[in-house]
Amino acid sequence: MTLIQVQHRSTDATAADRTVADVMDAAGPQVCDDMTVEVARSVMAGARTGHLLVCDDSDLCAGLVILAQLTAARYGSAYTDRVQLRDILGDRGPFTSPVTTMAEAGHMMRYSHVDALPVVDELGSALGVLALAR
Repeated sequence: MTLIQVQHRSTDATAADRTVADVMDAAGPQVCDDMTVEVARSVMAGARTGHLLVCDDSDLCAGLVILAQLTAARYGSAYTDRVQLRDILGDRGPFTSPVTTMAEAGHMMRYSHVDALPVVDELGSALGVLALAR
């Protein structure tokens, strides 16, 4: 797999010097963690995306939810129409910083077994998403 390069920025940096900020996608749809799974599925379908950034009530990034998580929650034995995103997110993270090198981010993604990472600033606000190409 290779990392998606959605946004090209003119730079003289070599590939080894590239950072997450050089290749991350724009933040895209951001939703609150009190949103229900059903509403989140609708937002995801309407936005034609495979993931949503989830923020808490302080507008800090709480994580990233993908369609597979929403589907698993929907068909789980404990599902009701009141299940919220905060109920299925689990622990916060993993996250990455825009100044993280691509090599470090790639290692983190492999180690964490994720295809996408929220990119957050030093305060925890979502800036974008780093995703693997399919």
